[in-house]
Amino acid sequence: MADGLPASVLPAGVVSERIATAQGLTMHYLTAGDPDGPVLLLLHGFPELAWSWRKVMPALAAAGYRAIAPDQRGYGHTTGWPDGYDVDLLPYRMPSLVLDQLALLHALQVPQVHGVVGHDFGSPVAAWSALIRPDVFRRVVMMSAPFPGPPGFSGAARLDVDRALAGLSPPRRHYQWYYGLPEANDEMLNAPQGLKAFLAQYYYLKSGGWAGNDPHPLAAWNAESLAVLPGYYVMPRFSSMPETVAADSNGEDLGKLAHWLDDAALDVYVQAYARTGFQGGLNWYRASLSPDNARALRLYAGRRIEVPAVFICGSRDWGMHQSPGALEAMTERGCADFRGSEIIPGAGHWVQQEAPDAATAAILAAMEG
Repeated sequence: MADGLPASVLPAGVVSERIATAQGLTMHYLTAGDPDGPVLLLLHGFPELAWSWRKVMPALAAAGYRAIAPDQRGYGHTTGWPDGYDVDLLPYRMPSLVLDQLALLHALQVPQVHGVVGHDFGSPVAAWSALIRPDVFRRVVMMSAPFPGPPGFSGAARLDVDRALAGLSPPRRHYQWYYGLPEANDEMLNAPQGLKAFLAQYYYLKSGGWAGNDPHPLAAWNAESLAVLPGYYVMPRFSSMPETVAADSNGEDLGKLAHWLDDAALDVYVQAYARTGFQGGLNWYRASLSPDNARALRLYAGRRIEVPAVFICGSRDWGMHQSPGALEAMTERGCADFRGSEIIPGAGHWVQQEAPDAATAAILAAMEG
């Protein structure tokens, strides 16, 4: 296995490194900026990589920060994680994902970071890191996925929603439950349209370029409300994700991707997932849906993020509304010092790649004061 990304694909000033950590991982990370500068830790989501931060890292470095973006557990050139479907999911639960970040910082001899920034599934990792260890993570930026706060001791089981979606006509399935199926990894890795076409379709449909993205608040966490979400969130029940995105992108001009994700950049993702598969990332979803994960996190019930917190999202990103009520809960019970939301016009889900200048400006603003 290659040690990391070659310099030929990286922006000037961005370096690919690997380091062993106390969590049993050898973590691959990208870094830029003054080694003695204040640290910004950048956490990617699914299906992404440390590579997803390539467009903002040089500007953060130019602003005086040391930017560090790891391939998280299950992804890219980070190794040492248990692969496969029939593995213990404990390493993929949220406390372990926070420990991964603490172990990386320890290995790098970084006692605290000026801020942690997380996108997509990296957003809850950033949020939980700041909630659990505010002495280490001094500010937090959550991107695309709001943080509603720790789970409490009551509330309806989310599994009821999947059963309700199955009862719709036509029957539907929430994407997170699809990601928990044993066949999901193989269906995506061996997509009928090819891996590269599948990823291009998936990235395109969740971008600001797809006219089908018209995000707005949903009434409730029930089947009828969730049914209005695009297919990449609430799918035809008996279709795979590749089949779903192929159908929804039929007739679309995927050339629109090139203005923010050119062919060479797309190939970095394709090569990474062709090598590792998707199961490592899919295990995050399986672990998050486990009742054991919620039980462990109830230890923090009633606590809020105490450090300064900001939310950033593209205006055409359904991520801010896919969990009804989460955006409002973030300001009411998720954060004690919420500094506001920055909604970037025209951008979709991949905001730091689609609108890097605006995303960088919003991140830098969040690190002030």
